[in-house]
Amino acid sequence: MEKDIIKSFEPQDELNPKIWEKGGKEPEMKPEVRERLLNIAYEFIDFVGIDMVISDIVLTGSLANYTWSKYSDFDLHVIINFLQFTENQRELYKELFNLKKIMFNQKYNIKIFGYEVELYLEDEAESHFSSGVYTLLFDEWVIEPKKQDVSIDKKTIESKAKQWMRIIDGVLDNIQDEDIETAKALIEKYKEKLRRFRTCGLEKGGDYSSENLVFKILRRNGYLDKLRNAKEKLVQKKLSIDEKNKLHTA
Repeated sequence: MEKDIIKSFEPQDELNPKIWEKGGKEPEMKPEVRERLLNIAYEFIDFVGIDMVISDIVLTGSLANYTWSKYSDFDLHVIINFLQFTENQRELYKELFNLKKIMFNQKYNIKIFGYEVELYLEDEAESHFSSGVYTLLFDEWVIEPKKQDVSIDKKTIESKAKQWMRIIDGVLDNIQDEDIETAKALIEKYKEKLRRFRTCGLEKGGDYSSENLVFKILRRNGYLDKLRNAKEKLVQKKLSIDEKNKLHTA
């Protein structure tokens, strides 16, 4: 599985031709694709149900780059400025937006050309490291991707990915005997470690840094979902009564 994923990191000769067409100096997004993505984004904004000012709607990730493959999805980011909310509201809104994102993505299994569409609400003040960003609102490149000649150290990436898989498996085993709050804190700790691990790699080496590629392996082989879903499964287990009528206490 990991070897197949790693092979998919090799850059393509062109941007995905189902999405992009050759324009003048720059590739242009096909109008029907842009219209559909905007409609999806507006549906998501309505689903969130908060009166807010939208700064931009952008496509980023591998489908806005030469790194697309069968594992790709549409990374659709709705950009807002969190300063429009009062200081004591911002963390609450971040939690709400994250919950709404999960609910929307679970409720609507939207695909375009077989690629899933993933929605995000992003604070425009946060640093976002990507070598390909296209604004749907203004129909132009914010950052136009460039094809790179890269050499991927497949053994190192596979080794680091397996290390993280062992760590995640260990965390999921250890939390079974912990109380809910301790377990939730442990899960969040390792989610943050992974986020910093990837961000550090993007800052130093860009999309082809070993850290970013390891993160992508964990996302594509399901390990990120295992970590993200662990909290909900644990709470459900701790608060349930089993067939022998024994109450699991936190």
